[in-house]
Amino acid sequence: MINKQLIDPDSIVVVGGSNDKSKIGGALIKNLTEHNFKGTIYAVNPKETEVQGFRCFQSAEQVPDVEMAIICVAASYVKATVEELANHKNCKAFIILSAGFAEMGEEGHKLQDEILAVIDKNAGALIGPNCIGVLTQSYAGIFAGPIPKLDPQGCDFVCASGATAAWIVEKGMLMGLSFSSIFTVGNSAQIGVEDVVQYWDETFDPQTSSKIKLFYIESVSQPQKLLKHASSLISKGCRIAAIKSGSSEAGSRAVTSHTGALASPDRAVDALFRKAGIVRCHGKEDLVTSAAVFCQPELKGKRIAIITQAGGPGVMLTDALEAGGLQVPPLEGPDSEALLAKLFPGSSVANPIDFLATGTPAHVAHTIDAVNDKFDNIDGMAVIFGSTGLTDISEALTVISEKTLTSKKPVYTILPSVVTGKREADDFQALGNVSFSDEVLFARALAAVAKTPQPAEQVALPGIDLAAIRSIIESCEDGYLAPEKVQALLDAAGIDRAGEAVVASKADAVKKAVELGFPVVMKVVGPVHKSDVGGVVLNIKNTATVADEFERMIKIADTTAILIQPMLSGTELFVGAKHEENFGHMILCGLGGVFIEILHDTAAELSPVSTSLAAEMIQSLKSYKIIQGARGQKGVDEQKFAEAISRLSALCQAAPEIKELDLNPLLGSMARVVAVDSRIRIEQDKVQQVSRVNGKSTKVAMETTTHCANGALSSVA
Repeated sequence: MINKQLIDPDSIVVVGGSNDKSKIGGALIKNLTEHNFKGTIYAVNPKETEVQGFRCFQSAEQVPDVEMAIICVAASYVKATVEELANHKNCKAFIILSAGFAEMGEEGHKLQDEILAVIDKNAGALIGPNCIGVLTQSYAGIFAGPIPKLDPQGCDFVCASGATAAWIVEKGMLMGLSFSSIFTVGNSAQIGVEDVVQYWDETFDPQTSSKIKLFYIESVSQPQKLLKHASSLISKGCRIAAIKSGSSEAGSRAVTSHTGALASPDRAVDALFRKAGIVRCHGKEDLVTSAAVFCQPELKGKRIAIITQAGGPGVMLTDALEAGGLQVPPLEGPDSEALLAKLFPGSSVANPIDFLATGTPAHVAHTIDAVNDKFDNIDGMAVIFGSTGLTDISEALTVISEKTLTSKKPVYTILPSVVTGKREADDFQALGNVSFSDEVLFARALAAVAKTPQPAEQVALPGIDLAAIRSIIESCEDGYLAPEKVQALLDAAGIDRAGEAVVASKADAVKKAVELGFPVVMKVVGPVHKSDVGGVVLNIKNTATVADEFERMIKIADTTAILIQPMLSGTELFVGAKHEENFGHMILCGLGGVFIEILHDTAAELSPVSTSLAAEMIQSLKSYKIIQGARGQKGVDEQKFAEAISRLSALCQAAPEIKELDLNPLLGSMARVVAVDSRIRIEQDKVQQVSRVNGKSTKVAMETTTHCANGALSSVA
């Protein structure tokens, strides 16, 4: 619970305060003093009576009433200190810097929970333990430096790791970033990243609040809360970039279906960020570079002009922009010739615009003006200006600064001379500008920002027979469903499927094959990968072959029956669902059959998935041209394919018990998209154990209402 005392306290006690500024307690008081905290400061240290000019008490019992405590003593002393301050000193906000809690094992976790219980009982706020503190516009309650420039319109930053926060802030300062607030949440015993984002959303003021939000996340424990509040902030005009670390696939659990092998928690994070509109970053440089991109007006297109005094950086930037899906279009015609006439001989205006190392500040000004006023095929410009150390480039950077303020198009300034041009770059940033030092990192961040979609809108899902789905699911036991149950679920969801029969005798096999009509397909029921064990036979044209194949196939290990379907043709497609803990269902699509394992070309989104989003998934596939129809092959009705994806999402929304679902393959043509092989695995337990939330293990009942987050389900007769 973030409260006023945590954000803007009138009084702070530093438990473990020190006169030695090289110690954590000493650095804290130094930072509070030097960064204009206006309230009262106390210290607790049994060895001192005064700390850096402030009154010091030998124990927490002696402290007068105080609004906030910043605690940096050994873990074994923290609980008694919190009990005294919370129960007897009216303290409502705690920042526990000390380590030795949940990160150390079960005993530490127990101690952390006991401390949290005391704070919760007194309606207090807790940051940490195991963090480096908090910085707001009111106080610098943080011990690790450097302390950045504070600006209400600077970046709001929440970080799961204290040391990482310090290094990210340092990187940002080198680019000219300022900060509005910094929260390092450490163990997140009470307040985690998602809770800080919620606070930013619920207190957002369009006139005064920062519009740049940065996250460093190690575990997304409350994805729906993050989705809700990040989406809300972006809809209010904010821009968000985030690192989610821990993306390795190592150690992921073994699974038994195609979808389970392809879906992963990290893909769920990707899908969550896309749905929220968050720019995903993969390192400190990416994060702060994205923040610097946010500091400029939003790029309205993909076409960039490069203005440079050196050919090499211009070429590298061109390559990186094009690789990221942006464009560096040529500049031609009379306006191009007019610009060239204003530059020194030997210059080039083809784009990149190279005005040579001898180019003057006036040349820079002419070029920026021309790109603004004369070239409608340009949406933004990147200016690369370095220094050899032989000349002062201050005048040129002043011109760039002035032009940036008045430019109709975003101007991104790249200053590669981090040593020879450091003084001038510092002066440029002192004017309120941000700058980039590496053209490739800039291009990568700009491309990531440009292709991150806006938050997903309210999702309307197709109508399904909700009552039938619930009746089927509630009648089933855990595990893979019998074919007839799968068929009934697909019918209730309105997903087109092939006619089929499940048989357990040779006589029934022959009878059903005749009824379905030759040619037919026979498949084993039981084994997961049917083709691997000889469990699929295609294009059977007579009853004798049906009888022979039944006798062979029924002997295959784990086979319980034989599935018979009419032989259909079309492009093999795949649609699947995988339940990710906390996130809900991931919906996947791609080419089906063996191609799914060979190409690994799938698109994934978090449910609910509308037909329009499903269409975007299809179009994002590398194999999309095959779906459209290539080299004389007929294509697939994309609308029907998208509807199948959306109906599968609706099925999962209605039946959260579904853990894995494969429709592989569906056969797609311009006439229909029909499921010919399906597997569904469920877990009936309606109460799921979830990870610790707010420091406590909780159990959450699984809802099966007709209305779901960001989407609605409707029953049909």
